[in-house]
Amino acid sequence: MNKNLILISNDDGIDAKGIKILTKLMMQLGDVVVVAPDIPRSAQSSALTVTQPIRYRKIEEEEGMVRYSCTGTPTDCVKIALNEILNRKPDLLVSGINHGSNSAINVIYSGTMGAVFEGCENGIPSIGFSLASHFPDPDFSFFEPHVLKIAQIVMEKGLPESVCLNVNAPCGEIHGVRVARQCKGYWTKEFAARTDPAGRAYYWLTGYFENMEPDAEDTDEWAISHGFISIVPDKIDLTAYDAMDLIREWNL
Repeated sequence: MNKNLILISNDDGIDAKGIKILTKLMMQLGDVVVVAPDIPRSAQSSALTVTQPIRYRKIEEEEGMVRYSCTGTPTDCVKIALNEILNRKPDLLVSGINHGSNSAINVIYSGTMGAVFEGCENGIPSIGFSLASHFPDPDFSFFEPHVLKIAQIVMEKGLPESVCLNVNAPCGEIHGVRVARQCKGYWTKEFAARTDPAGRAYYWLTGYFENMEPDAEDTDEWAISHGFISIVPDKIDLTAYDAMDLIREWNL
């Protein structure tokens, strides 16, 4: 019988520590193919490259694992893998381990989750893993056994149709795992205004996350801030079904 086939991508780039850790873990569960951006491409969401060609190249191969570097976005990487590199559909897609949380509203900006949504759209059980640390060399050791266990369970049990998982972990000791919902919040003061030597204004993306429900214990933000891993089931069907009757009442 063929071994499980696992596709891995990320948005921090092929050389990020997080994807190297994730690759090491997934090799315990099956044959691994890594297709990741050649440089960091964070906050790309589900962006596609449409104005220039995409290239990929094999950079490493060993028993049970091959890695490719791709000039595209995380979503491009998944599309290239499914259409040009792999000879069968993967049994699992995992993305990350992202350097930085993708909880709350960050899920819609995340390139990590963009890759996950592309896998989900193609009927592949898909998981995004993120650690709440932006340092280039964080300690993933507390998170690693949980990543392995969650991935193994998803491969064994599968996921509902059009549902994927957004998994976020605190940095440091972990107290447990909580299934949570996406926290309500938004970003404020999103740009730092500066002036270049020629006196021209420019802006640097920054900002502060405003948690609108800090005391709600069922959210991903609460879980992470209290030392728990949060697992949020996401779906690619964005239809607001509970608003459909309201819109119909407009008599359009």
